[in-house]
Amino acid sequence: MNRSNIVFIMTDQHRWDALGCSGGWVNTPSLDRIAAEGIRFSNCVTNSPVCIPARVSLATGLYPHNTGIWQNLPHDMRADAPTWMQAIRNAGYRTSLFGKTHLHRHEGDLRDREHLLQAFGLDDVDEIGGPRASAHVLSHMTERWQQAGLWKAYQEDYRERFASKPHMVRPSVLPLEEYADVYVGQRAKKYLQEYDRPEPWFCWVSFGGPHEPWDAPEPYASMYDPSDMPKPTPKPEIQPRQPRGILDRRIKNAPELAAEDVASMRANYAGNVSLIDAQIGDILRVIEERGELDNTVIVFSSDHGEMNGDHGLIYKETFLNGAVCVPLLVRTPDTLKSNRSGTVADCLTEWFDIGPTLVELAGGTIAHTQFAQSLCPVIKFPGTEHRPFAISQLKGEIMYMDKQWKLFVNKEGHPYCLFDLERDPDETRNIVDDQATSRVQTQMRMRIQEHLVRSQVRQGEQQ
Repeated sequence: MNRSNIVFIMTDQHRWDALGCSGGWVNTPSLDRIAAEGIRFSNCVTNSPVCIPARVSLATGLYPHNTGIWQNLPHDMRADAPTWMQAIRNAGYRTSLFGKTHLHRHEGDLRDREHLLQAFGLDDVDEIGGPRASAHVLSHMTERWQQAGLWKAYQEDYRERFASKPHMVRPSVLPLEEYADVYVGQRAKKYLQEYDRPEPWFCWVSFGGPHEPWDAPEPYASMYDPSDMPKPTPKPEIQPRQPRGILDRRIKNAPELAAEDVASMRANYAGNVSLIDAQIGDILRVIEERGELDNTVIVFSSDHGEMNGDHGLIYKETFLNGAVCVPLLVRTPDTLKSNRSGTVADCLTEWFDIGPTLVELAGGTIAHTQFAQSLCPVIKFPGTEHRPFAISQLKGEIMYMDKQWKLFVNKEGHPYCLFDLERDPDETRNIVDDQATSRVQTQMRMRIQEHLVRSQVRQGEQQ
């Protein structure tokens, strides 16, 4: 059997609309090609709008209420934790990882914990920390920076950026060829160029960008005119009321953002996305040169988004669309040759659904308890409903989202934010206090409770 190779491409803090094919304000020809040859899922919700909980959920197929990881904190996944990556390796694939995982703590020398990633199911590993962690964490990449006399300048640049202005926009002190996203792309490219084993390959390419800071290097730093960037959505109405939640605190503590700050952030962010897209283009060309592109599965997504000035906010850690909705593209040898290529599937999906999708496409099986669901039925029949609603979780709070409604419930179990997505897609009017919505809020809360009960892990099954 001539099994497909698989490349899983992941970015960090990549908004759902920061693609040419979804938002139209960023030039992404490589990603647009993947979308045109596959299926674009337009309603993909991250399991948590912050790095570590989302990534642990992706690896395990478990929700934050199962893992106990609801926010960023020092955490090492257990070496014996069952993962979908193991299932792909067990299906006969040689597995590899280039870039960021954040499945163990960003401390010390990442190479000292390479055995963990191999236990998780990844054979060949070149791991990096994220943009912030790379100022203090050793890896093959930062050792290279150190030997080239670049790491100290990178560290000093970071200290200055975050000491004075968290949303500072200026090019990286690193030359383009040493920028982290270029390093990841080129390492993956070299690996695939030299791959010479009998097994089909699975390659996970995990970029650290376009995560802040806004430091895309030249020529990408000046690729976009700030005046051409889309205007941010305004802050949602915040009425004097109880209860309150994370969004209220985020808005209260948000930095003052001038219009020119937001435009500059967006232009630099767009430059970083285009840089990553160019690296993806290099990887696709290598696969094509190997004569394998027509028989390669390509999946692209991101762990969460970036507010980038929407609602007066930066970074993530909110259930608003800019942070909680992520891009998801799936291209297979079958979609490439079918009339389904270029289809947009608007069914609700949760981002950890990627894991069982990849396993099914690899011909493998997942034997452990998990709650992610393969997208393969939708790939075959794009009109299929995948989930009736999606859930995201953060710091004890839960978000419910269906095609019309989005409800935020605080850690005490009280709704504090409700948006009618059909009438208010930009989420500017919080109608949680509207008595006319009390019945639908009750229904949503019941669905949340039923979902939490159904998705419990029995003792001894998985952790």
